[in-house]
Amino acid sequence: MRDGVDHIVRTSPSRFAILVFTALILLFTVLFSLPIASADRTITPLYDALFTAVSVICVTGLATVDMATHWSPFGNILVFVGVNVGGIGVLTLASIMGMVISRRLGLRAKLMAASDSNPSRIHAGPVNEGQAIRLGDVGSLLLTVAISALVIEVGVAALLFPRMLIDGVGAGEALWHSFYYAAMAFTNTGFSPNAMGLGQFENDYWFLGALMLGVFLGSLGFPVIYAFARSWRKPRLWSLHVKLTLVTTIALMFAGMIIYIILEFDNPKTFGSLNAGDTIFQSLFMSVMTRSGGFATIEISDLHGSSLLVSSMLMFIGGGSASTAGGIKVTTLAILFLAAFAEARGKEQMEAFGRRIPSDILRLSVSVVLWGATTVAVSSILILHITQAPLDHVLFDVISAFATCGLSTGLTADLPPEGVYVQAATMFMGRVGTVTLAAALAASQSRQLFKRPEERPIVG
Repeated sequence: MRDGVDHIVRTSPSRFAILVFTALILLFTVLFSLPIASADRTITPLYDALFTAVSVICVTGLATVDMATHWSPFGNILVFVGVNVGGIGVLTLASIMGMVISRRLGLRAKLMAASDSNPSRIHAGPVNEGQAIRLGDVGSLLLTVAISALVIEVGVAALLFPRMLIDGVGAGEALWHSFYYAAMAFTNTGFSPNAMGLGQFENDYWFLGALMLGVFLGSLGFPVIYAFARSWRKPRLWSLHVKLTLVTTIALMFAGMIIYIILEFDNPKTFGSLNAGDTIFQSLFMSVMTRSGGFATIEISDLHGSSLLVSSMLMFIGGGSASTAGGIKVTTLAILFLAAFAEARGKEQMEAFGRRIPSDILRLSVSVVLWGATTVAVSSILILHITQAPLDHVLFDVISAFATCGLSTGLTADLPPEGVYVQAATMFMGRVGTVTLAAALAASQSRQLFKRPEERPIVG
């Protein structure tokens, strides 16, 4: 069996990724279908069980049932375990694939730009060993990932627990809900154990701030957390990936906050009735959560159409590479902007922070964006045809599914079974698609001993 698995991994890492995620989803679908998993001890319909399994394993946060009331304690434990397995599993899978491909290509694998796994190709040139992440020792790497996840989740839970006690929640329930919320924040899932969602804590800025901290750390990605743990006092030692991730993430976070303030300050259903300080905080919270967090203190359907579009754009971008967040990733966006900037200045090479970025990273970034845009377009057309719902709501929920964000206008919960399957497939493609695409492109590198005649088509 070991030889068979090793053969699959070595011959097709992308197939291995699909098999792993499919097996996990099927297992959790069966478990969620069991009567013991539901609160009323009935069998959950297949489409609801499958959708919940995909949403949990892909750490999305969308739901077709009331997550706070539908599941029994056993079902809630499945959700808690599933999001941690799904969130850490993406990193684990990326690490294993990186190691396998690095052996095949003969150089170290690195978790860098464009997707959850992006081993550099052999023609990309030498890499500074100080900028690389060793993936040869998988056991040590996975232990570091597990420890960082545990520390962050326990830290966030420690911030939430006393606040719940102050708000009158019982000790046992407060302890469970603290760890539940902490796991949902770090994995960027966004499920809530309360029937009211965050309604009970919508004005509790300590509680909301702790959630933002967990979502922010989870969306940065393991390479960034690893760099902080190793050399947080020496930013000059940080890799280009770490610097791009931090700069782009912070820029998008505050840009989103400013845009929400401008677009929603006159909306009485959202921030229109708030004072200046509350509007700033709630706009910042919304900006962080649209990046993949999935929590919300307002009804998403109450947002202006312009705000829905901005939210869709932020969700599509997502978080950092090798993180629990989804989307095309912030480094992908950074690479595209650097390429456009280099082209505008007439430079042949992309440069950032004193480093040159090889052209194959740009090709991979373009591939990831096209993959995401195609997935969103096809799914939106299918959902529009099935539901005849407004385009802005359909687009929002489809992008939320692709980017594994979890925010919803309410459309997903009301989908018929065929629409549920389409959304489930969208979540799966969004979570696994960029990983397998990056691995496939890296593994398919081949040398060509000749060049064809050059000809330039008209572009633009």
